[in-house]
Amino acid sequence: MPATKALPDMELLRFTTAGSVDDGKSTLIGRLLHDTKSIFEDQLEQLEGATRRWGEEGVNLALLTDGLRAEREQKITIDVAYRYFATPKRKFIIADTPGHIQHTRNMVTGASTAELAVILVDARKGVLTQSKRHAFITSLLGIPNMVVAVNKMDLVDFSEEVYDGIRSEFMDFAGKLTVKNISFVPVSALHGDNVVERSERTPWYRGGPLLHKLENTPVGARKNHIDFRFPVQYVLRPHAGFRGYAGTVASGSVGPGEEVVVLPSGRETRIRSVETHNGPLEKAGAGEAVVLTTEDELDISRGDMIVRRKNVPEVGDRFEAYLCWMDDQAMDLERRYTLLHTTQEAQAVVERIEYRVDVDTLHRQEARPLELNEIGRVEITTSRPLFYDSYRVNAETGSFVLVDPHSHATVAAGMIRGEVRRAEAVEIGEDRKARQRPVSPDVVWEAWNIPREERERRNGHRASVVWFTGPSGAGKTTIAREVERRLFERGVGTMLLEGDQIRHGLCGDLGFSHEERTENIRRVGEVAKLFFEHGNVVLCTFVSPYREDRDRVRDLLPEGRFFEVHVDAPLEELKRRDPKGLYRREELGEVGDLPGSRGVYEPPEAPEVKVDTGGADVNRAVASVLVRLEEEGIVPGVGRGGG
Repeated sequence: MPATKALPDMELLRFTTAGSVDDGKSTLIGRLLHDTKSIFEDQLEQLEGATRRWGEEGVNLALLTDGLRAEREQKITIDVAYRYFATPKRKFIIADTPGHIQHTRNMVTGASTAELAVILVDARKGVLTQSKRHAFITSLLGIPNMVVAVNKMDLVDFSEEVYDGIRSEFMDFAGKLTVKNISFVPVSALHGDNVVERSERTPWYRGGPLLHKLENTPVGARKNHIDFRFPVQYVLRPHAGFRGYAGTVASGSVGPGEEVVVLPSGRETRIRSVETHNGPLEKAGAGEAVVLTTEDELDISRGDMIVRRKNVPEVGDRFEAYLCWMDDQAMDLERRYTLLHTTQEAQAVVERIEYRVDVDTLHRQEARPLELNEIGRVEITTSRPLFYDSYRVNAETGSFVLVDPHSHATVAAGMIRGEVRRAEAVEIGEDRKARQRPVSPDVVWEAWNIPREERERRNGHRASVVWFTGPSGAGKTTIAREVERRLFERGVGTMLLEGDQIRHGLCGDLGFSHEERTENIRRVGEVAKLFFEHGNVVLCTFVSPYREDRDRVRDLLPEGRFFEVHVDAPLEELKRRDPKGLYRREELGEVGDLPGSRGVYEPPEAPEVKVDTGGADVNRAVASVLVRLEEEGIVPGVGRGGG
């Protein structure tokens, strides 16, 4: 089959090139296009003529990508140039981004959709600050793959020692970044060494040429195929009998019959059909432009978002983000900017600057308004709630830009980290009162290194806290242990926090007064949240007699991630079992009043699961917990039998 007919079905890799001024980015791209025979004859003739006019010999391949007259006159890249080429194995889109520090902002634009970054380093100059800046931006944008091309090796006699020194210096810096897949290649873009074909002038280099790395880099790693997000772009109403919602699937997939919820209204419905100009689809995935119709006629408009009922994004008007400032005029904390996020538009202010980043050392610097090309971590407040995910989990719903409302210039690009966690009070739902959490003075919240959402994607299940409460002897620990064993056997990440174990260590200093029981549960709740943020299903077995204490733990977690399991049995049965001898000791006056016997026990008003072990065996109790976790979308593939 001719190559031209095969192209539509081939994989596509988007990659960006970056580096300092005159590192040879444009020449490298020109070499790739030339040696893969992606240049038409008339283009080559024009290049030869332009090269002669500049008084140079041969063909100046950099002129192929330096499209602006200002670029050719200054012999630097100013704008982002997009180029396309293909090999028999793959299609490519290249973003040739500027190297000069003045145009670092364009690198953010060019790299925003890339899955690989080629960072050029001049072999004569070594690793410069601008090289580090581009590597940091690559990491910040979540680009999973990086190739460091040590260029102009011909000018250092293809020295292995020079190459190894640059590689070592770059890796020392890159150890602080989040990019894990980093490779190196020594090249001479001018002469074509190790660009498309391996060079005989680097016998000490055992890797493949740059093109080999481009052809074999996995694609699609940046796309989120799990979390369905559909920002509504506009409503189609061609006639009274049809109402559809047009937009592009930002992530995940959707098909007819699926249960969805519309944000911000929270109204639930089902997808009736997925329409395109070529007819209906059985499923639409990330990046596809479609029109969705729903079973119910709802009030949906531009800026709304359609998501799965059991998989919703964060909703809020205050969040933390990394911001790359792209305007000549410094940030103004007193000014309102226009924030564009998916199909939403809102007014926004930068409430607080946490710190700036020194791109040379990655150290944090004093918090002051950002200036051109500076990067910092900030808190932003918007005039209306946004529906967002962490950028590392979902680049489409985790990114935004700030626009000057007067000049309409884009002043900043942002990557959302998550909700603001600095405040002492925990923000909770309307149906629950606010409760204060003690926070040490002068301590600033540090966000998680690897967000929970990212761990959940890798684990293949969602995190939750399953809280088993009930009087002593009811069977809480027995049921929880069996639930954990069955989840563990299915590959689910678990953590079991059991009352006696906790009181042998973390809470060994506490007794059993009302205040001490409250403090015990407070500590356990904070520990459970830590394991929850690590992506686990956390199983907690505690008498926890006070309803307020249990509700306080529930408030630490997102809605729908806390499951209260009330395990109970008749008091006579509890006293008959008496596995720890506590009821006998209560009768003898050797211990205080036991909750549920002589002491206070406040049963849950509406537990997610209720188990009466007086008349049910362990297997049935375990199955009821597992089924509830499956129904709520926490754990996939758990059968009703629990086995």
